Amino acid sequence: MSNKSSYYIKEYQMNTQKLRRLLRDLPEFCWEYFRGIENTTSILTRINYAYDLRIFFDFLLKEIDSFNGLSPTDFTVDLLNNIKAVHIEKFLEYTTFYSNPNNPEQNRQNNEMGKARKLASIRSLLSYFYKREEIDRNIAQLVDLPKLSEKPIIRLDVDEVAKLLDTVETGKKLTKTQLRYQQYTRSRDLAILTLLLGTGIRISECIGLNIKDFDFKNNGFKVTRKGGDQVILYYGDEVKRAILDYLEDRKKIITLPGHEDALFLSMQKRRISQRALQNLVQKYSKLVSPLKNITPHKLRSTYGTTLYQETGDIYLVADVLGHKDVNTTRKHYAAIGDEKRRMAARAVKLRED
Repeated sequence: MSNKSSYYIKEYQMNTQKLRRLLRDLPEFCWEYFRGIENTTSILTRINYAYDLRIFFDFLLKEIDSFNGLSPTDFTVDLLNNIKAVHIEKFLEYTTFYSNPNNPEQNRQNNEMGKARKLASIRSLLSYFYKREEIDRNIAQLVDLPKLSEKPIIRLDVDEVAKLLDTVETGKKLTKTQLRYQQYTRSRDLAILTLLLGTGIRISECIGLNIKDFDFKNNGFKVTRKGGDQVILYYGDEVKRAILDYLEDRKKIITLPGHEDALFLSMQKRRISQRALQNLVQKYSKLVSPLKNITPHKLRSTYGTTLYQETGDIYLVADVLGHKDVNTTRKHYAAIGDEKRRMAARAVKLRED
């Protein structure tokens, strides 16, 4: 079994255990629901549903009179018929600011996007048992989705991308402590940021990469997409140089057992973690663009924007980014075309000022 397969299997097992722990706080019929949607959802989606449903049932049992005094194990499928639309509306209002059910001293907040996700979780649960004729109707369908305001897409401008990579190479603006560590990670950090900006891959795809995934003769590499599909992506010469330079330093590192083929390593000589990669991106981006909250996903958006501006091909952008639905891509990048049309309108003068 390859190191990459072992990595994904271990990650799936960890997430499965997390889901099982969450299910202990939910009514027993939820086990049937999560088994029923297993083939149509990812493990991370099910975990998010479980988090949302745990908060929802905790709210019902504590805040709604008709459910007071019940425990999660007392809550049967039949009682889902007693949930009213107003209960769900109150729940969405409640989630604006509430306490963590498992840690009352820890506060949580939700914007409209978070509330919409929680409503989607409730709709999914009720829809499952309604289709199986175990409840009379899906009352959540009567509750309107919160109105979502269009959020501007945050991404790096062309000059910011150049400054970001220059900062990694020169170490300019880094603290003395950061510089002391960076002498060991400079080539790795540059390779990671160049790869993210030059291919638009997801953070999970990046940390899962192995050395043997790369074909430097054809400037391509194999990546495992969400859902487990494997595709070949291609990169330019800048990415190639950054990866090859890093691999020269990588050869000198004796890794921990099981991490021999991992491409990107942490200071602990094991496959780099998602948190470490996020911190890496934030550390450098704050020096270049302190007012923007740049994450690995924002670097993905930066790549998608650049590719769309250069090609104008929304289907190509969707394919390279691994979007299953081109409408997802269009939602994020079609606004660029709209801005160009606005520029065209301003460029034409019918009368002199």
